[in-house]
Amino acid sequence: MTTPSLPSERGADIGRRIGVGLMYGLWRPRVLGAWRIPATGPVILAVNHSHNIDGPMVMGVAPRPVHFLIKKEAFVGPLDPFLTGIGQLKVDRASADRTAITRALDVLAAGHVLGIFPEGTRGEGDFASLRAGLAYFAVRSGAPIVPVAVLGSSDRPGRLIKALPALRSRVDVVFGDPFEAGDGSGRRTRKALDGATERIQKQLTRHLENARRLTRR
Repeated sequence: MTTPSLPSERGADIGRRIGVGLMYGLWRPRVLGAWRIPATGPVILAVNHSHNIDGPMVMGVAPRPVHFLIKKEAFVGPLDPFLTGIGQLKVDRASADRTAITRALDVLAAGHVLGIFPEGTRGEGDFASLRAGLAYFAVRSGAPIVPVAVLGSSDRPGRLIKALPALRSRVDVVFGDPFEAGDGSGRRTRKALDGATERIQKQLTRHLENARRLTRR
């Protein structure tokens, strides 16, 4: 059995540069707290998800290249080689995708940035329902979590392309303080992961409330 290759860091950096041009060219991102992302070492970005541009927006405005876990359904046609080429990770949400899990952990072990939508799918973007995957990656790797709130992406649809936010509308991206998900014991039992998930949800919900207050969204 072949070992999955490490997603390209150079590709992720190219993806970030593409994201910078697109996001600032089409919309008006306002980025707050990007300095809170540690400059080096493994980091997990936990991003709320209410619109399809949330991932590309974070990729474009984050100060470091990001490898996102993205549902396999997005890897269709020409998007498949493109997303793979810019260092993004394909994940099957319907099963325990061991290949995706291994590659995500390898990203963190190499000291890079992993992006996760902890709600698992696009919804209200309020962190109300978290899957256990985020807690597992955080506890297993020991990487700090940086909460990220993307606000305004779903406020007003565009006139020509309804699936996208209105052109030149403002989208706020607010990065929070990094925190540790584990309890310090290093345990990975179900009880430990449940406790980590509870701590994560409290931190993410608090960050989202603060971000809304700060941006008046």
